[in-house]
Amino acid sequence: MAAAGLRGLAGLSRRGLRPAAGLLSISLLAGCGIISSDGEDEEQQITVGTMSAPSTLDPAAAWDSSWELYRNVFQTLLSFPTGAAEPEPDAAESCKFTDATNTVFTCELREGLKFSDGHDLDAKAVKYTFDRMRRIDVKGGPMGLLGSLDRVETKGERTVTFRLKKSDATFPFVLSTPAMSIVDPQEYPADKLREGNAIGGSGPYALNSYKPGERAELIKNDHYKGSAERQNDAVTIRYFKKSSAMVDALKKKQIDVTFRGLAAEDIVEMQGKHRREGIQLVEGAGTEIRYLVFNPKDPWARKKPVRQAFAQVIDRGAIAHKIYQDTVEPLYSMVPQGLAGHGTGFFDDYGDPSTAKAKQILQEAGITAPVPLTLWYTTDRYGSATAPEFAEIKRQLEASGLFKITLKSRPWTEFDAGTKKGEYPVFGRGWFPDFPDAENFIAPFIGEKNVLNTPYPSREITEEVLPHSRREADRGAVADDFERAQQLLVDDARLLPLWQGKQYIMASEEIAGGERALDPSAIMMMWELQRKTSW
Repeated sequence: MAAAGLRGLAGLSRRGLRPAAGLLSISLLAGCGIISSDGEDEEQQITVGTMSAPSTLDPAAAWDSSWELYRNVFQTLLSFPTGAAEPEPDAAESCKFTDATNTVFTCELREGLKFSDGHDLDAKAVKYTFDRMRRIDVKGGPMGLLGSLDRVETKGERTVTFRLKKSDATFPFVLSTPAMSIVDPQEYPADKLREGNAIGGSGPYALNSYKPGERAELIKNDHYKGSAERQNDAVTIRYFKKSSAMVDALKKKQIDVTFRGLAAEDIVEMQGKHRREGIQLVEGAGTEIRYLVFNPKDPWARKKPVRQAFAQVIDRGAIAHKIYQDTVEPLYSMVPQGLAGHGTGFFDDYGDPSTAKAKQILQEAGITAPVPLTLWYTTDRYGSATAPEFAEIKRQLEASGLFKITLKSRPWTEFDAGTKKGEYPVFGRGWFPDFPDAENFIAPFIGEKNVLNTPYPSREITEEVLPHSRREADRGAVADDFERAQQLLVDDARLLPLWQGKQYIMASEEIAGGERALDPSAIMMMWELQRKTSW
């Protein structure tokens, strides 16, 4: 951690934890190594393919993978540079807690910050950003991350102070998320979301043009002052609906890099081609998870024995092997492996899948006929394996004779809208962490207001476990708190973890920097990519 950085947060170490980006290893299927360029092209342009199109261009509205674009065109006070295990200053020159109780957090901005349009970025702009987000308070939006914030104060042009309602040692991690992207007060209305396809940010790139669902063209922001060292001059992001189309575009050299949404069959094919000319595969550990949500408003999903029987039947190993060809791992708690506080509660309590045990659970509750449930999933957010995955879940449940399953699906924008209206009895979601801490796999889903828009009151978690853990600066020391929280989730079975993913990037052999391009939240830092110019 830089000396000028979070001096007041020296205890924020996670024992044995390293960020996902630091775990990446490289398998070069073309038989040549990644060598950084010694010279410079006249113009370095990179094209990246992904299946994570933004749902909105306004940071006040998004708590989803829209952040992948935000990270590259907006700035946050803190961020995770390549290899960092804790948040470090970005738009800020320094940040620290200035009290002993972790309730007053002060940042000093870099001098001379400007937005890409030349407007000044000062302390007032930072305060405006946070006040605006709280005023608009989009349902299912990032306000859920600011539950501990009381108010934002400024002093002069460069000093911003965040006063918290209660101790929160994770607040610096929150500030590092793209949800806290600083916006231009002259471009973003104070009381409503910005319309249109423009962005007013201060990040490494400026958004030159944008076509929803198709592409975003990024160019260097000449006003940028921050921690990113840009290895290219421009990036085009192309949005795909299918992994196969994305990988085909890579093979045809229509794009240079592929990321989010790679299907298991495409990864396995690439792993098996030891000398596929011109393609490299970057592989590493990750903390992405998939899980199911049970809606308490549904007459069947609200019944605890139904949820427990469901949990008793589900075979995560079969999903990981048959559908994802072992490119993912079964997950038995909401907190994934690699983070302090990870557990195996669902396996400890339920053991191997058992129809007999599930039948007994239902019979003891007086339920003898097959339980009718409708399971919903999105068709274009989490990769092309989602539909086969839900077909496998349906097969498993109906094979037990205890459930009658109906599958339904929608594109993400419609699916997300339905979630906010509470329309789905049971639905599938994915989670890419906001920051690498166990809290971020529990707190966002709990409470009357949460990211799922499905109320989940749990006084013991929200009033006891989380407040206690937030007083502890050493995040490795809170494992017991999160193991307790996870046991409460296991007992209730309202959230059912399925699997934990790995991180994969496919790239042309001409591209370097893939192993450095993922931050701990698995968001691609486009500025790390470069085209090799020497061997």
